[in-house]
Amino acid sequence: AGGVDGPAAVEALLAAGAEAVAVGTLLLLADEAGTSPTHRAALTSSTFTETVLTRAFTGRPARALRNGFADRHGHHAPTAYPAVHHLTRELRQAAGKAGDADTLHLWAGTGWRSAPRRPAGDIIAWLSGPEHTLQ
Repeated sequence: AGGVDGPAAVEALLAAGAEAVAVGTLLLLADEAGTSPTHRAALTSSTFTETVLTRAFTGRPARALRNGFADRHGHHAPTAYPAVHHLTRELRQAAGKAGDADTLHLWAGTGWRSAPRRPAGDIIAWLSGPEHTLQ
């Protein structure tokens, strides 16, 4: 798990000895994903150009699209999960309802630009071998 942005990454991990590969970010735009409309829009927006590892939203390190909240609070956020998670819950919920991508937690791995908009089954098939392509 981590850093899987397409079939080549899966092949490299399996060649290196992995018995299985887990993906997360590549499924964020899948038809079945529960990703919020604000999060989906951010993942495809040119406004967001990088990810950061931050504790700002939950108190536990996680990778997210770099936004104003992560910039303002990431350097000072304590390692205090789940306390920070509970403290920021209402703020994150309000940001989601308001469509505020600058305050919302926008989880994403480094390969977020490779996330396709397709059914999850098609994405998994694409990752599983060169005979599968995304149309």
